[in-house]
Amino acid sequence: MSSRNSQANKAAARERLRIERERQAKKDKARRQVTVAVSAVAVLAVAGGIGYAVVQANKPSHWEAVAKESNVTAPKNTEGTNGTTVVIGKPAAKKTLEIYEDSRCPVCATFEQQVGATVDKDVEAGKYKVKYVGATFIDNVDQGEGSKNALSALGAALNVSPEAFLTYKSALYSAKFHPEESKDEFAKDSYLLEVADSVPALKGNAEFKKNVENGTFDAWAMKMSAAFDDSGVTGTPTLKMDGKTLTAAGSKNPPLTVEEFNAALAPALKG
Repeated sequence: MSSRNSQANKAAARERLRIERERQAKKDKARRQVTVAVSAVAVLAVAGGIGYAVVQANKPSHWEAVAKESNVTAPKNTEGTNGTTVVIGKPAAKKTLEIYEDSRCPVCATFEQQVGATVDKDVEAGKYKVKYVGATFIDNVDQGEGSKNALSALGAALNVSPEAFLTYKSALYSAKFHPEESKDEFAKDSYLLEVADSVPALKGNAEFKKNVENGTFDAWAMKMSAAFDDSGVTGTPTLKMDGKTLTAAGSKNPPLTVEEFNAALAPALKG
């Protein structure tokens, strides 16, 4: 091979190498640009997902939203601001027994199962009136919505009649229907309606059913819950008459038997 041909071949080889390097460099640059673009999209997607999650987490729940409503639909048979005063009994009765309860409260269920019938008889006889104050704090302690939802359903029953309210309240606390505190059965409208089927005035009552399913009295329930919070009462059940808490003799506990209840009530009725 001549020296001239050898130099020409070497030059051609160098040119091919240069072209190949330039082609590879452009290819690498394009790959880097795609990688950066994909990474940017991924970062934006993650950021967007986090942002959405934050927005959703900070979004008020249904119950938080209705708690802020100024226009409250109160049930019939209520009094006072937002209808949070619920007093049942004969107008001539001079005394009023205040009962503070949370629908999910197991001790309230015990009280209602043991003493509820006695209270109903006393009210019917005109011995005293009953003022009911509903709480929802167990929803915060055990998580859930059952206390609030049941209170709203009680409002729907009260909208039918005071008698329907008392009978439905008794059914909710009954051994047959009252769930364990940790089980949020009352959060289900279907379960509340199942309990209502045991109450003649509510079974097949289309308006009651609509009010439960539509949450007609949800805002009222939250106003009632706020009234409980403002009362200074710290636990349920709590019974008060003339501003004094009724307790079982020799204790700070609520009376949970008819005997304990009557013993605590007698001096209050005389006072």
